[in-house]
Amino acid sequence: MWKRDTAPQPAIDTPPQPVVDKPSPALARTPPPGPTRIENRPAESVVMNLGKSVAIKGELSASEDLTLYGQMEGRVTLLDHTLTIGPQADIRAEIKASTVVIMGALSGNVTASKKVEIRATGSVTGDIIAPCLVIADGGQLLGKVQMTGEKAQGARRTA
Repeated sequence: MWKRDTAPQPAIDTPPQPVVDKPSPALARTPPPGPTRIENRPAESVVMNLGKSVAIKGELSASEDLTLYGQMEGRVTLLDHTLTIGPQADIRAEIKASTVVIMGALSGNVTASKKVEIRATGSVTGDIIAPCLVIADGGQLLGKVQMTGEKAQGARRTA
């Protein structure tokens, strides 16, 4: 048979806490979930996603990062931001952006002020103008490439 240890316990300096069986209704209340307020987020974390079922014809411009998953025909302008083309996207557009990341199909010319990145699932049919071009193993490009910026100009002088 088990016996409880009856050795004296050392005194604890903190006062005992009251035991509460049920939380009071006032403490249990939480405000109802409301709509997410985008304006409270920092501007750097705002990213616009256009879903797979979205089809756009015309001009699209924004002052935030943008991800396209659907279909687009026309022109996309994101001068100081990143455009990401999703894996199943079918884009037929002229693109001007700071950085362009291509994971789907793109038909049209691309002008980037920083970088163009063609991932393994991405394909571009058109010309690219950018200071930096990254093509992952499996990525496809059918068109011309023009490197811009100081590094490209220095390489032309030495060649």
